[in-house]
Amino acid sequence: MTTELSDLSTIDDHALARLRRFNLVMGALHLVSGLFMWLSSNDFVVQGSGFSLKGPPGTPLVDGELFEAFSLPLGAWTAAFLLMSAVAHFFMGTVGFERYCRELRAGRNRIRWVEYSFSATLMILLISLVTGITDVAALIAIAGANVAMILFGWLMEVVNPPGHPVYWSPFWFGCIAGAAPWVAIAVSVALGVAETGAGPPGFVYGILVTIFALFNCFAVNQWLQYRGKGRWSDYLHGERVYMWLSLVAKSLLAWQIWGNTLIG
Repeated sequence: MTTELSDLSTIDDHALARLRRFNLVMGALHLVSGLFMWLSSNDFVVQGSGFSLKGPPGTPLVDGELFEAFSLPLGAWTAAFLLMSAVAHFFMGTVGFERYCRELRAGRNRIRWVEYSFSATLMILLISLVTGITDVAALIAIAGANVAMILFGWLMEVVNPPGHPVYWSPFWFGCIAGAAPWVAIAVSVALGVAETGAGPPGFVYGILVTIFALFNCFAVNQWLQYRGKGRWSDYLHGERVYMWLSLVAKSLLAWQIWGNTLIG
């Protein structure tokens, strides 16, 4: 593919002013949802675990010991990824607006990727926990793979300034890294069903389907930006789509968790 971003250095102030307002509106929506989630949730907790073989390598697993490594109040941590987005949107719409404009004119938004590295990683960790992945080491690996995916998204924008042929390797590497957490979740659920004959509650499957689809939409949006076809020939259109996807993905996950486990 030899496509390239069009020149963005002359983005007009009116378009940027509209994006500023859009960020403030999105920030307010995330803030209201996050505060409601925080204040209305019950004290439901999810636990992380560790495992000790209590012996040398090769010791039968049944002789080992499973222990609680941490517990998280699910309501507070669900609210947290909404509030992270609120902070990022308010930053881009207020004190960070000039920096935001410089980023957009350079064909990137590193502020977005910083926020995603926290909020989206927290989302995938909570999804892992509610599907039964509790091992601390597994959760750290899942978080690392998700952060790597997001940083490849950052790199895709940084190495592809407007007016240059698109270098696609960061995009495809990000897709590989981003697939790893979902493969881990799918395998964990499948093994649990095969071993016990029972899977997680039905609402968890709803979370897996909807959030998996939406996570992939972020990749599709970036692909369309760099293909430059149709409305995506305007980089700012892709920027607005990122914001809508973030709102929808975070809201759907939060409300699915709240509606099934967190009603106080």
